[in-house]
Amino acid sequence: MWSEKTQNDKRAEMEGGEMGDVILTMKGIDKSFPGVHALDHVNLEIRKGEVHALMGENGAGKSTLMKVLTGIYSKDSGTITFEGKEVEFSNPREAQDAGIVIVHQELNMMNHLTVAQNIFIGREMMNGKLINDAKMNREAAKLFEQLNIEIDPTEKMGNLTVGKQQMCEIAKAISHEAKVIIFDEPSAALTESEIEELFKIIRDLRQRGMGIVYISHRMDEIKVITDRVTVMRDGGYVGTLITKESTKDDIIKMMVGRVIYEDPKTESNVPKDAPVVLKVEHLNAGKMVRDVSFELHKGEILGFSGLMGAGRTETARALFGADPKDGGEIYVNGTKVDIKNPMDAVKCGIGYLSEDRKRYGIVVQKSVAENSTMAALDDYMSGIFINKKKENEVAQKYVKQLKTKTPGVDQLVVNLSGGNQQKVVIAKWLIRNCDILIFDEPTRGIDVGAKSEIYQLMNELVAEGKSIIMISSEMTEILRMSDRIVIMCEGRKTGELDISEATQENIMHAATLRE
Repeated sequence: MWSEKTQNDKRAEMEGGEMGDVILTMKGIDKSFPGVHALDHVNLEIRKGEVHALMGENGAGKSTLMKVLTGIYSKDSGTITFEGKEVEFSNPREAQDAGIVIVHQELNMMNHLTVAQNIFIGREMMNGKLINDAKMNREAAKLFEQLNIEIDPTEKMGNLTVGKQQMCEIAKAISHEAKVIIFDEPSAALTESEIEELFKIIRDLRQRGMGIVYISHRMDEIKVITDRVTVMRDGGYVGTLITKESTKDDIIKMMVGRVIYEDPKTESNVPKDAPVVLKVEHLNAGKMVRDVSFELHKGEILGFSGLMGAGRTETARALFGADPKDGGEIYVNGTKVDIKNPMDAVKCGIGYLSEDRKRYGIVVQKSVAENSTMAALDDYMSGIFINKKKENEVAQKYVKQLKTKTPGVDQLVVNLSGGNQQKVVIAKWLIRNCDILIFDEPTRGIDVGAKSEIYQLMNELVAEGKSIIMISSEMTEILRMSDRIVIMCEGRKTGELDISEATQENIMHAATLRE
């Protein structure tokens, strides 16, 4: 596909010998669905004792390739060789029994059961006809001891943090005597300290000779934790690189086929006389929003920065009426408004793109067209029926404008990649013609190419006169996109900076200012 592919692969093969022997090979894997050529002769090689990154934009085919490997999908052609034998699994249980296990991004745990019961679910240890919980607790404790982590096997799963739940998922994988473990976006919902714990465990697994596939969009993590990187694009195999020999730009260029620049913004693009479109005074809501005040100007991207639990999302939800507020005043274009629920906010011209788009932003089992018109449905009604022709026309307009990758507007949103799902949510609020948009973690779980498109779209929106509040946990995103930055810590606003004076250091200083 690329002229440099052969060189990259040869270099990777030579240095790959420093790791163990090849344990898994996928060669020439091809898979098509109706109207979509999802995998086009893809190659992947995993060695014992290596962490191998699998990278590509949303929709590149990474998840499809892993589903073929673990028997969720059957391949159309190609070969899978595991431990020297050609294999084809009919279902994930067969793959698990052979020693290939996935730790999923969206954890599939039973919160009402104990940790041990979750680890051994479906293969419970029995004492006659009764489940032997004591034995499962002992075996779970042994697994945690192997992983050097402290978790009580008798604790209810729902009482654990996301990070601890993920450790339980890893313990479950180890209990299957895994030889290859696939980590799918493992750090997406973890704190910095939890990521450090995760990396310790992964390094330990590598030392034991396991082959690890690591799927992530976070470039910095790839450089820290992986040995090699295989890149996919548009369902095809681009090449494999040695991580320590490659730069971030090398990998990005392979992923997207173009160079993406991520230079921070050095000065605000907002005119000094730009009117205030939103004014929030002394907003209070529960323990996480305490006396928060700020202004948003026309054509501005106002970044909200802070550590986990700072109260940024809670502030946005109180402003939007999604959560009740205890006090405070809100002004839109100089007029005081009373926002009691999201419908009030929408009537005031405020749209909210939640950080949890699958829970609050879209209905995944509805089509692109149905999701796009959801916030403005009254405009597409003919009597008691929806005017499907009109709905499809406007949805198609925004698919084209936002460059959403979908076979058509009748495609179910569940079948789109994360970046394209986000574009459908944006289309929903643009069709509603909201002038104030709250983007909460707009690029979480989205690859670097789709991020660049979202950034470009945000810049186009503010150039047209829209105004954006952007909540982000990524410092590079805050510094790249914001005209002004509000910093929060433990429910309070602890700083406000013009982008011309913002640095990572002074943002972090304000983000750790406690009472």
